[in-house]
Amino acid sequence: MKKLVYPIVFSLLGIHLLVAQSPSLEQEAANAYPDYLFEATKVMVHDVISPPAAARYYAYACLAGYLADKVHSNSNPPDFTQKLNGYRPIDYRPKPKSNASLASTYAMLDVARQMLPSGESLTKVLDQLAMEYRNKYKLSKREISSSIESAKSVSSYVMAYAKGDHFNELSAKMGYTPKPGPGYWYPTPPAYMAAIEPNWQTLRTFFLDSPTQFIPLKPTPFDMDPNSDFYQKELMVVYEAVKNVTPEQEVIANFWDCNPFNVQMTGHMAIGFKKITPGGHWMGIAGIACKKEGYGMKQTTATLALVALTLHDAFVSCWDEKYRSERIRPETVINQHLDQNWRPILQTPPFPEYTSGHSVVSGAASVILTAIFGEPYKFTDDTEIIFGLPERDFTSFEAAAQEAAISRLYGGIHYMDACTNGIVQGKAVGAFIRDKVF
Repeated sequence: MKKLVYPIVFSLLGIHLLVAQSPSLEQEAANAYPDYLFEATKVMVHDVISPPAAARYYAYACLAGYLADKVHSNSNPPDFTQKLNGYRPIDYRPKPKSNASLASTYAMLDVARQMLPSGESLTKVLDQLAMEYRNKYKLSKREISSSIESAKSVSSYVMAYAKGDHFNELSAKMGYTPKPGPGYWYPTPPAYMAAIEPNWQTLRTFFLDSPTQFIPLKPTPFDMDPNSDFYQKELMVVYEAVKNVTPEQEVIANFWDCNPFNVQMTGHMAIGFKKITPGGHWMGIAGIACKKEGYGMKQTTATLALVALTLHDAFVSCWDEKYRSERIRPETVINQHLDQNWRPILQTPPFPEYTSGHSVVSGAASVILTAIFGEPYKFTDDTEIIFGLPERDFTSFEAAAQEAAISRLYGGIHYMDACTNGIVQGKAVGAFIRDKVF
């Protein structure tokens, strides 16, 4: 297997192996870290957090976890946080007897607790975390209190950094009004929800110079002439893909659905089925790889932070294009012009079509994960088991990203160019961040 050896990669990130705690605690804590992150994911699912907003929460939470581990290092080498826009290096030394692993996990969860609408539900998880270190790892009360105090100092620092990203200004901005005329996005059934996060491109990016840095190719022009490229290569392709979907293609579509806005109508009653977001799916994959490689706490926190920060920037880039092109969804066009009874396999998400968000973030995440773990890289993705879907095997992150992209066509919610150009856009974002970091 051709791969980048992680001590080399992570030395470029300014990460050194932790020598101040026992190997058993170090490894067990590292293995548990992605599981504790999933506790935050469950809150996001409960709160029906939008895909771009979820990526933002992952980014700041995982940044806190990484920083809390970093400040416990005996040295303070350069690392990727110095590349972050608007970031000032943290000037903090942990309390004596503070445990790095406990502080890292606690800081990650504490930021999620403060940011998420139902974040206070994580208080019980934080209490359980402290109890685990008390009973299982035999840390003293002083060690636990010092670790928590160190963690809270880091989480406060990250929360202050987050205040500068313009998120709090979104509520004061104008909402989205669909444009009149053919070819423009319009709310879709069954819930006909308003467009999600139309001003997301105004947020500060972490690594990108601007949201417009990687504008994709323009979408195929809307044209209902039966001989046009749009009609033949986009509209009819998705129409036929759903009509002739194979059982395997339907499995793929559902595996990568990741739509937190899924609503089913029963009479006059709307029932919501909550799911993980695309970013949450890729955070799960990153955790799977860290566990498979036996990564320690420093490698694990750095990997998850870097993937999360990349996902955030990929969503900003994608949402910038969505509300530039404002392209109509296949379901709307097909029901109006071809077949009023046609339905996509997946429920159409409530925002413009181009480019495919899952394609963009999958392309970006695959580049970063490949830079860390190498290609080919075999792994089993069991992220969706909790949502009743079977695990899937992949030979590389690239293969997973390509399947995620084409799943949107199989599901009937995207045209082909949104998938293919979305992957290209995401890979450009990922490559820029990879080259900037490594």
